[in-house]
Amino acid sequence: MGEYLWYIPNTVEPGHRGDDAHEGWGTLEHSTELAHAVEDHGWAGALLGTGWGRPDTFTVAASLAARTTTFKPLIAIRPGYWHPANFASAAATLDQLSRGRVLVNIVSGLDDPGAYGDGEFDPSRRYDRTLEFLRLVRRLWSEEQVTFHGEHYRVDDSTVRPRPWGAEEGRHPRLYFGGASEAAEKVAAQEADVQLFWGEPLDGVAERIERLRGLSAGVERGHRPLEFGLRVTTVVRDTTEEAWLAAEEKVAHMARQGAHDPEARQRRTAVGQRRLLDLQERGEVLDSCLYTTPGRYGGGGAGTTWLVGSAQDVADALNRYRALGVTHFVLSDTPYREEIARVGDRLLPLLRQTEPGTTQPITRTEVPA
Repeated sequence: MGEYLWYIPNTVEPGHRGDDAHEGWGTLEHSTELAHAVEDHGWAGALLGTGWGRPDTFTVAASLAARTTTFKPLIAIRPGYWHPANFASAAATLDQLSRGRVLVNIVSGLDDPGAYGDGEFDPSRRYDRTLEFLRLVRRLWSEEQVTFHGEHYRVDDSTVRPRPWGAEEGRHPRLYFGGASEAAEKVAAQEADVQLFWGEPLDGVAERIERLRGLSAGVERGHRPLEFGLRVTTVVRDTTEEAWLAAEEKVAHMARQGAHDPEARQRRTAVGQRRLLDLQERGEVLDSCLYTTPGRYGGGGAGTTWLVGSAQDVADALNRYRALGVTHFVLSDTPYREEIARVGDRLLPLLRQTEPGTTQPITRTEVPA
């Protein structure tokens, strides 16, 4: 079964990626409204953005979990901002209190570490530290009296109470992870549960899945096989023509005003972001409906490329990613509140009609260039 999540930007400033809601950002009422809409329109939960200068992501996630019944917060967190033992305890507690609804997105990309006291750390070694972080968190969720003396972290006789929900059956919060560099992929192959991709064409995703599966086999993972997810913007309208008109209007507005994505400049040095920006050289539209132009006008991260079309167009595109092995989808568009409903009501039923078992897997040679 697929996991279908939305995105809540978690910011105090209005206008994120063109969102037209001007009031309420940074308030519990506004975030709760979005979380309730997520529940009401068929989504399992939502990714909560992180970064210094935003509301603390874990605090927001805990507040939303208390005000919802099925909403799963995919909590973006950073090693360095968190010590692994503190995070393991906080996440296990929230997972227990919410009866197993916690999801975790480990972020190792560039941030402002000096602002929260992590300025002495060598950024070039951040993936070595992330690997230790993940290994120690896993042990703390499953073992008693953990002693761990690594290069970056140390604990002695540490036991987390309470355990995550369902820990007696070996369950723990699912660990999502991103990153396209060689160092990042080695971390994912060893310790992540889900590798998240941004909106690359099918051939690029197929190549990365093949490589990650090979890396995973080479390290003899001690847990379930690595799964794969897609984080992408989806512009959905009643017809193909209406969707492309809307997308082109959005891009024209970005060209006039500039994209409101304060992290875009930081991301441009990342391997994954450069891969997305380089796609513009291959054309404005790749595969069936992957629009690369937004990146030219300041779109960053998941806003760099968009899947554009009718609900059926976008469902067909996502099903081709699913045929490659992608089973987790984190989608979004703005205005966030309006698009939670539109995309949830029109796209999700089509995706659920074609869950694995009804789509025919495609091979590398069938992927369009």
